[in-house]
Amino acid sequence: MGKDIFKNPGACNRQEEWYQRFLVRANLKVEFETVSTSFGESHVLLAGDPDNPPLICLHAMLTSSAHLLSEIRYLAGHYQLIIPDIPGYSVKAIPERLFFTDNSHSQWFTEVLDAFDLDSFNLFGISIGGYIAREFSTAFPDRVNKLVLLVPAGIVQASVVKGLMSMAIPMIKYKLNPSEDNMKSVAGFLLTSWDEDWGPFLIDSMNDFVTPKKIPSVATDEELQNLRMPVLAIAAQNDISFPGESLIERVQAHIPGVETELLKDTRHCPPTTEEFRRWLEHRLVKFLDR
Repeated sequence: MGKDIFKNPGACNRQEEWYQRFLVRANLKVEFETVSTSFGESHVLLAGDPDNPPLICLHAMLTSSAHLLSEIRYLAGHYQLIIPDIPGYSVKAIPERLFFTDNSHSQWFTEVLDAFDLDSFNLFGISIGGYIAREFSTAFPDRVNKLVLLVPAGIVQASVVKGLMSMAIPMIKYKLNPSEDNMKSVAGFLLTSWDEDWGPFLIDSMNDFVTPKKIPSVATDEELQNLRMPVLAIAAQNDISFPGESLIERVQAHIPGVETELLKDTRHCPPTTEEFRRWLEHRLVKFLDR
């Protein structure tokens, strides 16, 4: 396990400021809980009416619960959103990265869920959050009623070297001349639509967090076949990390009865637009409440 997830104290402070800014973007009444786990104290964000069914949500790498809430806030009108901060990948999280080679992410997640007395629930994961959601659902299929994966890690994997090389020159140009055009050139590898908060945040995130040395392993065919609950997989056609068409092809081949959506002309970060937020709300409600 690796500690010191930030390069310096200033980086941590900057990410705290981004957390608060995205919380303001969400524009919802929220609550926070701290859950004791064997890995440390876990920060959990809650939004929506507690009388509504719970929807457990797992955010993307190097973002946070607030970042995710800002993009899925309309779901808070249907469910109580419970969003834990993933160890090692959020400024609010346990400052330690867990191994991908054992079940530590699932163990941590189980301990968080048990604190809320959740025996069964719907689960939604994005990117690395999708990896953890899939891993947990494979290990504990009876606890997950329905599973939604948005651009999930660990299903297919593009060439890491190729991806890093394609971003290297734009990043060097940006560091030599941090203009808005050069910033957009770097963030454009991930963002589908330019956003005045997401763009600068992604640059800060790349500079503030210690670069993860390990990536999630790709699920075996058997691990995917063990997903016995209804599954909705949403992939992005132009995802530099997890190519959408390959991802859709693999889940259709191995996850029984999976539903799929391929987001055309979309990169790893789907559009940060009202149109897409509403589409995602309606698509998930249709799937989860059927």
